[in-house]
Amino acid sequence: MQISEFQDSQIKDVVALWQRCGLTRPWNDPYKDILRKQTDKNGKFFVGHDASKLIATIMVGYDGHRGSINYLAVDPAVAGKGYGRALMQTAEAFLLSLECPKINLCVRRDNEAVIKFYDDLGYQEESVYYCGKRLIEDQ
Repeated sequence: MQISEFQDSQIKDVVALWQRCGLTRPWNDPYKDILRKQTDKNGKFFVGHDASKLIATIMVGYDGHRGSINYLAVDPAVAGKGYGRALMQTAEAFLLSLECPKINLCVRRDNEAVIKFYDDLGYQEESVYYCGKRLIEDQ
């Protein structure tokens, strides 16, 4: 897998991948999420491709205090080949280059396979109250 930064021409392929991976939700417009990420000056949006096919994505953020991971996706047709791990290594290296001390990420509790993936990478559940508030409705 080759990893590079997201290009505008890849937007439809990215959204199609996210849909295949079950990452999209009715209340989040994935196209708007991508457009919003493009305004982020402190983060990166990486994609992985095999030959000419887009097969993986990861959004990396940094707010000056903590790093964040969103939209880590690997095409189910090529899952289990280490591509998710390679994207996480790329994300962690990027955040380390910014001297980011810690990464926080969220996984839905019923997504046991992804929880195991992060456990295997050394991530640990923390006792925190995670909450959110929608400021802009996408739909």
